Amino acid sequence: MTNNKFNSMEFPKPTMVSVNGIELEVFEAGQQNKGKPIVLCHGFPEHAFSWRHQIPALVTAGYHVIVPNQRGYGNSSRPTEVTDYDIEHMTGDLVALLDYYGYKDATFIGHDWGANIVWNLTLLHPERVNKVINLALPYQERGEKPWIEFMEEIFGGDFYFVHFNRQQGVADAIMDKNASQFLRNIFRKNVPLAPPEPGMLMINLARAEEPLGEAVMSDSELAVFVSAFEASGFTGAINWYRNLDRNWHLISDVNPIIQQPTLMIYGNLDMIPKSERLPELVPNVDVVSLDCGHWIPQEKPEETNQTILKWLEHQNG
Repeated sequence: MTNNKFNSMEFPKPTMVSVNGIELEVFEAGQQNKGKPIVLCHGFPEHAFSWRHQIPALVTAGYHVIVPNQRGYGNSSRPTEVTDYDIEHMTGDLVALLDYYGYKDATFIGHDWGANIVWNLTLLHPERVNKVINLALPYQERGEKPWIEFMEEIFGGDFYFVHFNRQQGVADAIMDKNASQFLRNIFRKNVPLAPPEPGMLMINLARAEEPLGEAVMSDSELAVFVSAFEASGFTGAINWYRNLDRNWHLISDVNPIIQQPTLMIYGNLDMIPKSERLPELVPNVDVVSLDCGHWIPQEKPEETNQTILKWLEHQNG
């Protein structure tokens, strides 16, 4: 089997791109494949480097690969206003990125929070998305109550989504102080990132002295993440969570059905529940499950690449 992995020395060099009133740190590869754009959107607490295994495979398959550190991450802008991280700003960054490269639309791949951004991009700017590939986080139905309010009723104030919102600044400070320890502990193959036992998950991970489970990446790979968050801190990243209820209001009048061809990839060991209603909300979806946990692109890079490329080949006829 061909090894399509970049090592850290071969990872694309960043370019700072001015879009939507901010600057994004963008890693670009496959410029020779102009006309076939694919945009990779990382999750929390990640980095464009999370896609290091997918970039070469997509370039080889003929794609122009664009991988931003989204606002709040890496060397990208970190606005101080919490509302600057709402879904209108986050999706607006991606629209402006397409404009910067001169593309009418693109295929978008998202993992974790990046999947949430891609789902919402497809709702708010459907003409800019030709295909959707999302990993770990299925499409979240809007429901009758704002998301944080709903989660607080179900899981209580200690659930990390709720805690990030109700105790602003507390988790940020603890995670900033223990960045290396937190990242080492969270990037494990059996760490639950969702119910049924959420508790003070992120703070506990920042304080835990002994890692839980098998590492997802090497020490040298982990160092890329640690260096980035030691420089940026976690507040910008956590501010994505602090806009969930605002986002609930912002999409109130949007058609909730996603029509684009979609691939949803789950990890069978991930604690985030699969969506039984996904085919109703995303009628053109194909669903694949891999034998791994939450960090799908990094835990199962070859299987992830094969799944994505096979699906894209089928879609492209």
